[in-house]
Amino acid sequence: MAHSDLTPAAQARVGECGEVKQHAGRAEGPRYELRFRSLFQDGRGWAFPCDAAGRVDMDAMSERTRNNYMFARAVIGIEVDTPCVLATH
Repeated sequence: MAHSDLTPAAQARVGECGEVKQHAGRAEGPRYELRFRSLFQDGRGWAFPCDAAGRVDMDAMSERTRNNYMFARAVIGIEVDTPCVLATH
């Protein structure tokens, strides 16, 4: 599943998680996470490795991680906010 499979509302929110940090001087460049933040508990939710466009590689995920990712997608707007992409360290 890719970021492009998200609803238009979810796609519009990508990149709205907050300030994206620049990673000057790193040879491999920034890494990214697709974050699903809890609607009810600050600091809770899920984060999954992705590319700059929010696409995740489900084939590279463990079964547990893939199940968590699919659950997070299923509960968008119910338990988690629409996902956003953040650059990580």
